[in-house]
Amino acid sequence: MDTFLVINWIAFLLVTGYALYLFAKVVSTRIAYIRLGKKSDYDGEIKLRLKRVGKIVFGQSKLLKDKKSGTIHVMMFYGFLLVQFGALDMFVKGLSPGNHLPFGIFYPGFVFFQELVTLMILIAVGWAFYRRYMEKLVRLKRGLKAGLVLIFIGTLMVSVLFGNGMSMIWHGHEPGWSEPVASMVAIAFGWLSANAAMVLFYVAWWVHTITLLSFLIYVPQSKHAHLIAAPINVFLSKKIPGKLKKIDFEMVGEDEDGEEEIAFGVGKVEDFEQHQMIDFYACVECGRCTDVCPASGTGKMLSPMDIMIKVRDHLTEKGAAVTGKSPWVPSYAFAGTAGNAASASNEAAAAIQHSSLIGDIITVEELSGCTTCRNCEEACPVNNEHVGTIIDMRRYLVMTEGKMDSDIQRAVTNIERQGNPWGLSKKDRIKWRDEDESVYIPTVKELKKEDKTFEYLFWVSSMGSYDSRSQKIALAFAKLMNQAGVSFAILGNTEANSGDTARRIGNEFLFQEIAEKNIKTFEKNGVTKIVTIDPHAYNIFKNEYPDFGFVAEVYHHTQLLYDLVKTGKLKPQHAINERLTYHDSCYLGRYNGVYDPPREILTAIPGLELVEMDRSRENGMCCGAGGGLMWTEETTGNRINVARTEQALAVKPSMISSACPYCLTMLSDGTKAKEVDEDISTMDVAEILALSVLEEEQVKTA
Repeated sequence: MDTFLVINWIAFLLVTGYALYLFAKVVSTRIAYIRLGKKSDYDGEIKLRLKRVGKIVFGQSKLLKDKKSGTIHVMMFYGFLLVQFGALDMFVKGLSPGNHLPFGIFYPGFVFFQELVTLMILIAVGWAFYRRYMEKLVRLKRGLKAGLVLIFIGTLMVSVLFGNGMSMIWHGHEPGWSEPVASMVAIAFGWLSANAAMVLFYVAWWVHTITLLSFLIYVPQSKHAHLIAAPINVFLSKKIPGKLKKIDFEMVGEDEDGEEEIAFGVGKVEDFEQHQMIDFYACVECGRCTDVCPASGTGKMLSPMDIMIKVRDHLTEKGAAVTGKSPWVPSYAFAGTAGNAASASNEAAAAIQHSSLIGDIITVEELSGCTTCRNCEEACPVNNEHVGTIIDMRRYLVMTEGKMDSDIQRAVTNIERQGNPWGLSKKDRIKWRDEDESVYIPTVKELKKEDKTFEYLFWVSSMGSYDSRSQKIALAFAKLMNQAGVSFAILGNTEANSGDTARRIGNEFLFQEIAEKNIKTFEKNGVTKIVTIDPHAYNIFKNEYPDFGFVAEVYHHTQLLYDLVKTGKLKPQHAINERLTYHDSCYLGRYNGVYDPPREILTAIPGLELVEMDRSRENGMCCGAGGGLMWTEETTGNRINVARTEQALAVKPSMISSACPYCLTMLSDGTKAKEVDEDISTMDVAEILALSVLEEEQVKTA
C-alpha cells in the first residue's frame, strides 16, 4: 500500500503540475493576443466598479432576468464554488487514506452540506441539458462542444458521490445521515470486498482529478473563458453606458515601414482597444443579445453574438500568426486547427494577417443593421459592449474607406449643408412656432434685445423644427412651460443639428465639427441648462459633449414635466379615458435610465389606464430609427417599427404613447401599416399631459 501511495502521489503531482502549466500557457497566450490591441484609458472609480461586479457577477442580476436560465446558472455558479471544498476533501482521502479535512465535530455537517450542493448541481446540469437539447431554445447552440461543460460538471459530481460510497465500503464505515447519497451507493454495492471498493474508489478519484484538471485547461480556450474574463470585463465596462470614445484627429499612426498611415476607426482587429478585446473572450455564447436584437428578430443579417464570436476567433488566429504562440493546448491535440496552423506555417500566417476584418470576417450588411439600441448590452450577462465595437468599425468604413448607404449619405450631406437631414433651408428652422402664435416661444436673440434672461435653452431639434408631426410635440411642450411659468428660449435659426446621427453612423469628423460649433453657440449665449424633446440630443449633450469641454444640466422634457406636475405647477384635471401603452425610447431608457418620469406623468392623468407591453423598460424593443436608420429604408426581413407596433397592439390599447419624436414617427407609421391608425392614436407624453392640463380646444394634436 505504501508503494502504491508513493506512486499515486508522484502521478498526482506530475499530472497536476502539467495541467497547471498548460492552464498558465493558454491564459498567457490570450493575454498576449489582447496586448496586440491599443491601450485603454482607465478612469479609476474603483468603488463604483466593485459595486457593479458585486451586483452583476456575484448577484447574477442580468442572468436572473431570464428566471429559468438564471436559476440554473446560480445553482451551478455558487454550487461549483462551494463544491471545491468537497474536491479538496476528496483529494485528501485519496492522498492520505483514512483522513479528511480537519473540521472536527463539524465534519459530518460539512459532508452533508457538500452532498446537498452536489445534488443541486446535478439537478442544474439535468435542467440545463433539457433546456438546450430537448426544449431546444433557439438562442442556444447544440452539439457536443456546446454541451461539453455539462459532461465535465456531471462527471465531477457523479465521481464524488460514487467515490465517497466506495470509500465507506473500503474503510468499513456504516451508512449515516451525513452522507445520504454515498450511503445509498455503499448499500447498493455492499457485496464488494474492501480491496475491490478501494480499487473503484481510486478509479473514481482519478476520474474526478483528471476531469477537474481537464476542465481547468479547457476553460480558457473555450467559451467558458468567461469564468476568467467576465469579472474583469464587468469591472472595466464603461461608467456611462453606450458612451462613444472621442477620436483625436491630430494623432496620426505609422505603418510598419514608418510611413504615415491615416486610418480612423477599426479596420484591423488590433485597432480595437484592449478592454474591447476582453469583451470577445468574455462572450458566453448564450445568445441573449441576439435574442433581443431588433435587427436579428426581424430577419436582418445582424447577430451581436456572432460578431463577438467571429472577431474573437479572428483575433485568436491573427494573434497566433503574429506572436507565434499556439492558442490551443496541448498543441498536439489541435494540430489541424486554424490557430495552430497559423502559428506553425508562414503561408497560413500571412493569409490570416492579410484577411480583412470588414469584408472577410464581418460584413457591411451586419454593421449597417445595428440601430444602436443597446438591448444587446442590457441583456448581456457579462457586460459586453457590442454597440461601441460596431460603431468603431462603421467609423472605419465611413471615414477611411468612404463607404456609406446612399440614403444615409444624403441625410449626412444635408446635415452638413443645412443642419438637418432633409436639406431644408436653415432659415425655415424657426417657422414651426408660427403654427400657433398664441404660444410664447422667444428666441435667445429676442430676449437679449429686451434685456431679459432665460433659465432653460429649449433645444427643439431637427424633428421638432421641420417635421410637421413633431412640431405639435414642441408646441404642446412650450404651452406647458408657459402654463407653469418656466423661463425658456430657443436658438431659432441659429440652432443646428446635435450631431447624433453623424456620430452613430460613423462620421466622427462631421460630429466633432458640429459639436464644436454648438458649444461655441452655447457658451456665447450663457447656456447652463438645456431641455429637449429629443432623447438622442439629450443623451449626446449630457454624456458626450463633456468630452469636448461643455458641461451643463441637461433635461429630457418628461423629466422637467414630471417635476412640474410633482410640485403642482402643472395640474392634470381633464379626464382622458383611454387605455394607453407606453413605448420606451432606447436613448432615454437604456442609455440614461429614464423610465419612471414619463410613466409618473401618465398615471397622474385622470381616466388614463396605463398597460405595459410584454417588452418594456430595460427590455423595451427599439422602434428601428436609431443609429441613423431613421433615414434609410429596410430592404431585408420585416420592418422593425411594424414589429414593435404589433407588440403594442397585443395589449389592446386605444392609444400608444412615447417621449421621442423619432419613436412616435415610427409607431405612427406602424399603425398605418397595420391599418389601425383610425382607431388607435399615437401621441407624445407632452401632448397627452397638455390635453389634461389645458383646455382641450387650446391643444392641437394629430
